[in-house]
Amino acid sequence: MRVLRGLGALAHGDFQRGCVATVGVFDGVHLGHLTVLKHVVARAKDLDATPTMVTFSGHPKNVLLGHAPAKLTSLEHRLRLFKRYGIETTLVLEFNEAIRAMSAVDFVRTVLLDGLGLRELVFGFDSKFGHDRQGTPSALAPIAAKWGFTIDEVEPVRLAGRAVSSTAIREAVQLGDLDAARAMLSRPFSVLGTVVHGDKRGRDLGFPTANLDPHHEILPPRGVYAAATVIEGQLVPAVLNLGRRPTFDGSDLLIETHILDWQGDLYDRNLEVFFLQHLRGELKFDDAEALKGQIAKDVGNAKKIWREAGLDSPAAVFFPPYIRADSSVGRATD
Repeated sequence: MRVLRGLGALAHGDFQRGCVATVGVFDGVHLGHLTVLKHVVARAKDLDATPTMVTFSGHPKNVLLGHAPAKLTSLEHRLRLFKRYGIETTLVLEFNEAIRAMSAVDFVRTVLLDGLGLRELVFGFDSKFGHDRQGTPSALAPIAAKWGFTIDEVEPVRLAGRAVSSTAIREAVQLGDLDAARAMLSRPFSVLGTVVHGDKRGRDLGFPTANLDPHHEILPPRGVYAAATVIEGQLVPAVLNLGRRPTFDGSDLLIETHILDWQGDLYDRNLEVFFLQHLRGELKFDDAEALKGQIAKDVGNAKKIWREAGLDSPAAVFFPPYIRADSSVGRATD
């Protein structure tokens, strides 16, 4: 996927094919967003155009309101997901005062038409952009006819009578309702982070872990989880501890991932870790040996989950086919 950063990047791109584009933050890249992205990809194929995403490095609410909700997905994570779902070009803009002041008509003309060669603009449910959010399908219809592009609007996606939204997913994740989050995301909830050096305590216990800096993404409640991650394009099972290590009087919140039946160096690599099922809450043990025994039980319980499903890996239970079949699922996007 080609990633363009800032309006200046448009001067150096080749956009002769034109594009089918959508605009938005798409935090979480959930089922509603996925419906929009699938439509963008399908229409781009029909028109022999480039499926294109225009997104923002930060949440517009930081500028508009002075604060924004916690992120389900960092920019790096969103880029990875856009690529996974078929987007070929993403333009990343900083939502600053200049972008805030730009009218929807100017945004369409400057960014989408002159910049990217817009042929069709796809709106998600209740999607708006431009100054005072005046860029709606009905408001832009007159200039679409005049300037020669089409507008399409995708209906909302509802589960149990409620529109799928980033807000609803944040609530589910923070409450630890992984089933609800998975349904709204159409995949297991995941965190993308960089593997950093720890104090090697897991290795000393016989369960080496990849310690993750989670790029400031939202997290579920503390505890131990059956998990999965992606290494060299392959989904592999794992057991994840999210907590402060009370047995060792720890204070920092850590994400420690023990990858089953795998050895290697992951330091400084970005790793996407999927939370599959909560195994237990955070506990303080009398000593390291007691903790070691419990970790062995956690690994056994995680393996039992996959074994009872008739699988050696969690992939077919928790992941839809388009993720299982995507060999680029764990690779960098730019």
